[in-house]
Amino acid sequence: MNNQLSPRTYDSLHMGRSSIDLYSNDVGAPFPEITSFAAYVGGSPTNISVGARRLGLKTALLTGLGVDPVGDFIQAFLDKEGVDTTYTVRKPGHRTSAVVLGIEPPDKFPLVYYRDNCADIELTIDDVLAAPIADSKVFQFAGTNLCKEPSRSATMHGAEIARRSGTDVVCDLDFRPTQWHDPRAFGVVIRSVLHSVDIVIGTDDEIKATVLRDASQMHLTHSQISDTKIEGDALFAIRTLLSLGPKAVVQKVGALGARVHLQDGTVIEAPGFPVEIYNVLGAGDAFGAGFIYGYVHGWDWRKAARLGNACGAIVVTKHGCANFMPTYEEVMAFAEERGGL
Repeated sequence: MNNQLSPRTYDSLHMGRSSIDLYSNDVGAPFPEITSFAAYVGGSPTNISVGARRLGLKTALLTGLGVDPVGDFIQAFLDKEGVDTTYTVRKPGHRTSAVVLGIEPPDKFPLVYYRDNCADIELTIDDVLAAPIADSKVFQFAGTNLCKEPSRSATMHGAEIARRSGTDVVCDLDFRPTQWHDPRAFGVVIRSVLHSVDIVIGTDDEIKATVLRDASQMHLTHSQISDTKIEGDALFAIRTLLSLGPKAVVQKVGALGARVHLQDGTVIEAPGFPVEIYNVLGAGDAFGAGFIYGYVHGWDWRKAARLGNACGAIVVTKHGCANFMPTYEEVMAFAEERGGL
């Protein structure tokens, strides 16, 4: 990895969805038996912006909020956290999105999205042009941004601006099958933007989904994609992604940690931190925050991914995501107790 990135006003600018997340308080209960929920802030880029801010980065968020009380709820939380929301846009006539989540550890975490007419998918090229992409060290976006217009074109334009400006681009694949009219479209669009991307982050199933082609795979669920041999395995997909431009693909492998795949074929193993799983939802965003922190500070690939693993391990033991992101002091203490980064 290169030395610390050149000075900019912002360490990272995050673009994409935001929501109010309603997490079941009845841990272990099937969805029909849930009696109450806790309200937190969610949405992958929003979570990452909060996590990176708590670690110490100067972060900004480009998202869309409705002119509604839910938007006020998210705005108040971000203001309290110190995330710069100068470029977050209110979208009259559109709703702030919501997600309802069940928690049935160790491996069942059902969730339902309420994103009809949602505000963040209405982000436009004008919104992107008003944002400080060229004044940020990292521009990070989520794959879900690309599922519909106008957010799709706006995000792709943002990545192009970043590339011209020397801002590093990080794409978190964030594959949510229900947000796409056809799972194959996810891969088509992701592959088309990779010439402007420096680093791709994703799980095995997300990485595999980038090469979905066969009609028989058209209606696969998230879990089915994970269990399917698509063109061999995830390694084929990783090689495909690297051939399209990124210098690195960061493969999140759960309790095993992460692997960083480089263009020259190098694979860097970053072991995880074993913990007892309480709720996996949001752990990947915590990883993204930690990894970006290390990347911005010029850490080597392994150490940056190890910090991401530590952040993810902490959040996987918590009830929610953004609200439970660790501070730098907390995550370093956690890591030191387990042998360090």
